[in-house]
Amino acid sequence: MLISQIKGANGEIVVAVREQGGAAKSVKNAGSVYALAMEAADGGKSLASVIEAHGYGDAVDLEKAYAEGRFLPPITHPDAAHLHLTGTGLTHLGSAATRDSMHKKTTEAAEETLTDSMKMFKMGLENGKPKAGEKGVQPEWFYKGNGHGAAAPGAPLISPSFALDGGEEPEMAGIYVIAKDGTPFRIGFALSNEFSDHVTERINYLYLAHSKLRPASFGPEIRVGAAPDDIRGTSRIKRGDKVIFEKPFLSGEANMSHTFANLEYHHFKYDLFRAPGDVHVHMFGTATLSFADGIKAEEGDVFEIEVAEFGLPLRNPLKVAAEEEIAVKQL
Repeated sequence: MLISQIKGANGEIVVAVREQGGAAKSVKNAGSVYALAMEAADGGKSLASVIEAHGYGDAVDLEKAYAEGRFLPPITHPDAAHLHLTGTGLTHLGSAATRDSMHKKTTEAAEETLTDSMKMFKMGLENGKPKAGEKGVQPEWFYKGNGHGAAAPGAPLISPSFALDGGEEPEMAGIYVIAKDGTPFRIGFALSNEFSDHVTERINYLYLAHSKLRPASFGPEIRVGAAPDDIRGTSRIKRGDKVIFEKPFLSGEANMSHTFANLEYHHFKYDLFRAPGDVHVHMFGTATLSFADGIKAEEGDVFEIEVAEFGLPLRNPLKVAAEEEIAVKQL
């Protein structure tokens, strides 16, 4: 099942549901994907059964809604501060080589000369897929922001005026709600663009946090349920009518050094992230970056991330923010 939300004619949220390759229908009296998910989580029901109980309404033309700019992120929170954008890196086979090329070459290097990126990647290879009942190694983790930084599919990804670069990161994101008793529930997975400033990150690895404080986009649709073991998609950048970058990307546990369960545990082990009613969009990393291939995106370029099993492709143009004067005033 694929689930999404778009703006209705009167500004209301219309929840659309379809099977892969099929036509979409609205869900009656849904309110939002968040409302449906919380109804399921707090009621001890599956999301599919809650949707079935609400019933289906009119057909929804998702392609038309996309063209008209009416897509919303596939889940939103009534208070954007309670939607958390977070992520983890160095989780995919090949991700260390990509990241390391931004910092220091380490082929056949001695342990004491390895970059922190390579050390972290090796830890994941050795203990990122623990046996049942065991806890694996914790991954690299980062914070991107809250729901105010969630760009809708089709909307611009805005690079700050002070940024040195604005580049895509094609990833899978887990989508979660926290039930009233503090239990995390996964709705499913969605395509995401974990938009970052790789030039800033390359200056010094300790600038990673600064490089991640950028907007992100995810969707347009959430694939409800577990992720496929082997996910194969395409990441591309369009400049006008030309494709200036196109490369396959892999995800899913067959292509990762960690299990999703291990990454989820190390996020939700913090009680801060189990506040009832909150929403989490947790991005799981990538090994494919146009930046690593020497591409510098320009304002107006369109990032496009596509995986057939996850519905419509995720598209976002790049926009650069106007410069602001920031000064703290004394009360």
